[in-house]
Amino acid sequence: MTNTDNSRATLALTCLDLTNLNDDCTPADIEALCERAFTPFGHVAAICIWPRFVKQAAGLLAGKPVRIATVVNFPAGGEDREAVMAETKAVVADGANEVDLVIPYRRIGDEPDLAYGMVTGTRSVAGKTLLKVILETGELQDEAMIRKASEIAIDAGADFIKTSTGKVAVNATPEAARIMLAVIAEQGGDVGFKPAGGIRTLDEANLYLNLAEEALGPDWATPRSFRFGASSLIDNLLAVLEGRTGDDAGGGY
Repeated sequence: MTNTDNSRATLALTCLDLTNLNDDCTPADIEALCERAFTPFGHVAAICIWPRFVKQAAGLLAGKPVRIATVVNFPAGGEDREAVMAETKAVVADGANEVDLVIPYRRIGDEPDLAYGMVTGTRSVAGKTLLKVILETGELQDEAMIRKASEIAIDAGADFIKTSTGKVAVNATPEAARIMLAVIAEQGGDVGFKPAGGIRTLDEANLYLNLAEEALGPDWATPRSFRFGASSLIDNLLAVLEGRTGDDAGGGY
């Protein structure tokens, strides 16, 4: 392991939203996830969990530096703005520090105002809660559509734009990242970026960190501006930091 590997693995660890969005997730899994968030090399930025577990996690993490992220309108990206606003109010009341919102991505082409209204409505009830907007870029596919979705989300008040739910066939890709990061740079660099789904190794994480640095500068990627959405990435990062092979990352999100 080189010093560069060590520093990059530490950076990736501190920018990690450690995720369990499995359909069969249990309260015991949430307890384990909260414990897993703290390592000898530092803690992750946040855990990302289903809304029904937010109150439990808030109790477990009270007074601790790991934030609680949850998901709304997830994973389908429906069109019911009022329902999503109600869902957001509920998770904020339960103790969520961050909300990851799926926009109605299927309608970006023919009715972009749906996505804009979904973000502004969620922003209005989220208050100071960090709002990450999921574009589902693997479904949008087209460069122009990814750019349009990025611009809409930022214009409507997103704090972060995020590639994917991790629940579709194609999730984070370098191609989508480049487009999203270019839009962030064009708009001043004040909005964060979160690649999610399929990032399992330090090499894969480093690819996205490098893209962020190319677009926005060498000091831009911090937990305030950059997150990874992943469940198994932590295994590989710890393997690297412990001086093991780094090859024992598991599967998953």
